[in-house]
Amino acid sequence: MDKSKKIGFAVIGYGGMGSWHASQMEKFEDTAELIGIYDINPERCALAEERGIHAFSSREELLADERIDLVTVATPNDVHKEIAVAAMAVGKNVISEKPVAMNPQELEEMIAASEKYGKLFTVHQNRRWDPDYKCIRKIIDDNSLGKVFRIESRVQGSRGIPGDWRNKKKHGGGMVLDWGIHLLDQALQIGEGRKLISVYTELTNVTNEECDDGFRTTLIFEGDLSYYVEVTTSNFIELPRWYILGENGSAVVTDWDVNGEIVKVSDWENRDAVPILAGVGLTKTMAPRTDDTIKRYELPKVESRWTQFYENVLAAIRGEEEQIVTHDQQRRLMKLVDAIFESGYNNKVVFFDE
Repeated sequence: MDKSKKIGFAVIGYGGMGSWHASQMEKFEDTAELIGIYDINPERCALAEERGIHAFSSREELLADERIDLVTVATPNDVHKEIAVAAMAVGKNVISEKPVAMNPQELEEMIAASEKYGKLFTVHQNRRWDPDYKCIRKIIDDNSLGKVFRIESRVQGSRGIPGDWRNKKKHGGGMVLDWGIHLLDQALQIGEGRKLISVYTELTNVTNEECDDGFRTTLIFEGDLSYYVEVTTSNFIELPRWYILGENGSAVVTDWDVNGEIVKVSDWENRDAVPILAGVGLTKTMAPRTDDTIKRYELPKVESRWTQFYENVLAAIRGEEEQIVTHDQQRRLMKLVDAIFESGYNNKVVFFDE
């Protein structure tokens, strides 16, 4: 396309995420232009108009507008495929909100449409740019803890599953496809290049019987890496967002604001310990290390800009970069989602990369 021309942008689904996508386009006014939105709810269209954003009268009218080069689909999950394929068929590039689809079969249809019509198709896996995740990646990539053998990643709430379409199975509701898709994508990014050996999952239905309101899963990667992912919606005392164990120390990130610390061994030779009273007995094994054998460090500071996602998409449309969130990554992610459900529904270990 003409690289001097602004990329025309539109959003289908002007709910919470859709309105956020539309508002963020102001950051790209030099390279992209918001043409308008469409939502099946007239009240959402009216709200957009109040904000000075054109609301199309129908999805068909939006897709017929030749000014639009890029469409972000921010609807309930069960219509992602339908809309994405329709948009690519009339020459639009497409960003799908996560999860990309309801299952791997739908994803393949979307990829096939991308290839058939020669249009960019990608997914808004925005949590790859979260500061807490970027911090953890740096700790691991810099080998700060030595060989890492355990990673724990948690997101915890106490309000139950949301009361809109997200608690309806037919619309792709549930926490596996909501927050889980983010944490599982992060896990596969951290474990990239490693064989994923097995998956074991517990699904929960504390507040909702129709679809999961949380889950706990353990992923075993080759290289003796145990990766634990937890999403809960009935949790009133939060555990750390991240907890990492390595052969030379541990790291904790307590929250979204990246509070926490790294604690590392400074003297492996000093192994002796004075027994302590633990409950009604003595223990030497669990006696804490003394300050002269460990050192505490601040967490690394890492630059993180969410706008890099859209910068990449706009550059990829112009042929200047390869897209960051790839089809093969989404294939692996949706395969993992299938394994999560198979394990949880049947209470069994699922062997993944066989």
